[in-house]
Amino acid sequence: MVLSEAEGGCSTGEGGESIVNACVLGGFSESSETRDLLSSLLEIHGDIVAVEFATQRFLVIMNRYQEQPHLLDPHLEWMLNMILEIVRCEHSASSLVHLSFKFLYIICKVRGYKIFMQLLPHEVADVQPVLDLLSKQDPKDSETWETRYMLLLWLSMTCLIPFDLYRLDGDLESEGGKVREPTMDRILAIAKSYLLVSDTPRDAASVLVSKFMTRPDVKQKSLGGFLDWSLTTISQTDDQSMKDIMVLDGALQSLATLFKHGKRDDLLEYAPAIMQCLEQKQLSESSQAMLRKLGVKLIQRLGLTFLKPRLAVWRYQRGSRSLAANLSMSQSNSVATAATPDAEVMEEDYDIPEEVETVIEHLLLGLKDKETIVRWSAAKGIGRVTGRLPKELADEVVASVLDSRRRTSAGGLLKRSGRRCERGFCQELAG
Repeated sequence: MVLSEAEGGCSTGEGGESIVNACVLGGFSESSETRDLLSSLLEIHGDIVAVEFATQRFLVIMNRYQEQPHLLDPHLEWMLNMILEIVRCEHSASSLVHLSFKFLYIICKVRGYKIFMQLLPHEVADVQPVLDLLSKQDPKDSETWETRYMLLLWLSMTCLIPFDLYRLDGDLESEGGKVREPTMDRILAIAKSYLLVSDTPRDAASVLVSKFMTRPDVKQKSLGGFLDWSLTTISQTDDQSMKDIMVLDGALQSLATLFKHGKRDDLLEYAPAIMQCLEQKQLSESSQAMLRKLGVKLIQRLGLTFLKPRLAVWRYQRGSRSLAANLSMSQSNSVATAATPDAEVMEEDYDIPEEVETVIEHLLLGLKDKETIVRWSAAKGIGRVTGRLPKELADEVVASVLDSRRRTSAGGLLKRSGRRCERGFCQELAG
């Protein structure tokens, strides 16, 4: 392992102060051992002991790069190609395929799925094989969830092909006279089914929804139906049973990712109905922190959908880090600011939807949540929504935050609750 400092480099300076030299990795030094481990999968996949040893060793190697995953980037392609060569081989046993996907998931977990999934092949020829392989999986098999997770991410990337999916269907009538299901319908059915599972593939299914439902051909035909299905799923479940909690989690995740990656013009007409459903569901009162967080996240995405994308003229603009440069620019800036009032009037002369007030109320309520993940999501949401408001309305939002802070301090709340609220308000102001 290459280190910038000697391992265990702890020296004692004057005054008894201990200076610990951080061990920083300089590169992926286990590339040859990793290559040997991946090559050995063909031979050891039937030996339980050998598989366990190889898996643990691979985990040890990969976990060293949790804090510096970028060091793996020059090696990701050849590792991916070695594993996919095994997966694509028609003679590979199912145990070998599942083991290969398990190693692939370990790499993906360390590097992060957002980066790693971009390396997955996504040509037209990959759509049907990935879809067929995913259709053969058992969603209830707890031993092979890594396979389903990686296949869902892979299918998400294949959805980026620039051709209409109906072109892949050809003649839907098979040799036996039975009509095959269109590719679009198959992908949609798989996405819905995996949004309802209780394991990690549910997260990958939400990624699939964000890539698949934003396709021009899919959103024209299936977007409205999928959103109706999501709202029905949310309204018919509660957080009293673990099964319903998982179903709610999947539905909320899919909507949050969809409103993140989808176009505003396509989603704006559905936003009021989704907002109404969330208000009736009252997720802020749920006992599950993850559901409260997803509710806050979805509400902030709805708020950004209601408001047009814009760059606030009143935003803070950091000047140059050089004092001399700032002084030399002061005269030119004074001339530019003379024309600013007219620009501000033009920028801020537009209507704000009524739903935005409801969005901000929910986000302000999220700042008082007892869980940090909920408060942080609410703080980011208020910052993003406020950034699209006119200056006068943005001032009102900041005043509401400060007023809530004062009322929390002056009220008879418990000390711990007051500290939680204060941290939420500080997070929002810092954001």
